[in-house]
Amino acid sequence: MRQPSSDLATHLRLARTEGVGPVGYRRLLQRFASAASALAELPGLARAAGRAKIRIPSLAEIEDEIAGTARLGARFLMPHMADYPPLLARIADPPPALAVLGDAACLSRRAVGVVGSRNASLNGQHIASDIATGLAEAGITVVSGMARGIDGAAHEAALRVAGGVTIAAVAGGLDHPYPSQHTSLQARIAERGAVVTEAPLGTEPQARHFPRRNRIIAGLALGVVVVEAARHSGSLITARLALEAGREVFAVPGSPLDPRAQGANDLIRQGAPLTETAADILALLPSDITEFLARTDAEPGLQAFQEDPPPNLHAVDAARLAILSVLSPAPTSVDDLLRHCQFTSRAALVAALLDLELGGVVESLPGNRVALLIEQGG
Repeated sequence: MRQPSSDLATHLRLARTEGVGPVGYRRLLQRFASAASALAELPGLARAAGRAKIRIPSLAEIEDEIAGTARLGARFLMPHMADYPPLLARIADPPPALAVLGDAACLSRRAVGVVGSRNASLNGQHIASDIATGLAEAGITVVSGMARGIDGAAHEAALRVAGGVTIAAVAGGLDHPYPSQHTSLQARIAERGAVVTEAPLGTEPQARHFPRRNRIIAGLALGVVVVEAARHSGSLITARLALEAGREVFAVPGSPLDPRAQGANDLIRQGAPLTETAADILALLPSDITEFLARTDAEPGLQAFQEDPPPNLHAVDAARLAILSVLSPAPTSVDDLLRHCQFTSRAALVAALLDLELGGVVESLPGNRVALLIEQGG
């Protein structure tokens, strides 16, 4: 599977540059209009932000990654491409480079995420299987994370349905199926649906990769159902990200004596529809993606930022100082920063955050959040 290499390689070089995350990628394109221009300006931006050197992958490295991805039978989707998943494009931090193994078209169809505990009970796995079966029989794509427990049960159930389609969003590279016992499952998912990741080839999944994987599950789906989840689990991160993206969140109740049910029970107390079958989900799901896109406001993205006038240097300097005065290692919403720094325009805030990210001072996190990477002052 070959893709035109010049434009793809330029965008992929920008996406893979040290210090340029999903939000930084979008901000750079907003500021410089093209990936080539952004790449040309990056060394100077990094120096101005206090970083002596920034590592930009060579064209040869990127072409090797494109070729290696193609050898697996996969391809890249990037936000500027017409077939980039429209729901995923609406989140605050869409992946700038999404590697897709399988049918890329299924990423643009109605889908529901089914997530829950890796250490799932047998009853939880049965419920996840029943829900996924009902969704697949109704023509809904089942999205999950290919982990053990609830994820695996949901994928397997969708695959057992004639014509059922499922998508696995994974945390590592396509050449590193995780967990290893799901290597065969990954291959079967790719045959009937798609396996997607933003991680480069060769990436071994680590704990910090999973929240980013979770936002892809939330972003591809019209809704997410949590079957079993302890408090503070990754499944609740997926649920929060889904809510922030304007998606429906459903929860399956469980025994108050089972810690694996506490997170889902909390979601129900907070207003998530109590869910027992796929019918409970289908009754609240938009009839099609176009309807959903038409009735929801887009997350601030590249086009919205382009409407802002370019900030002057004084405003950016003021925004940088304001950000550093309030930011901590705990994640903070960018919207909260904007509200706190009332004198700061969004354009100035965006430019200042980009400078700080390139300088290695702050990190952009899933859900339009940022956090301080280094201690400032005493």
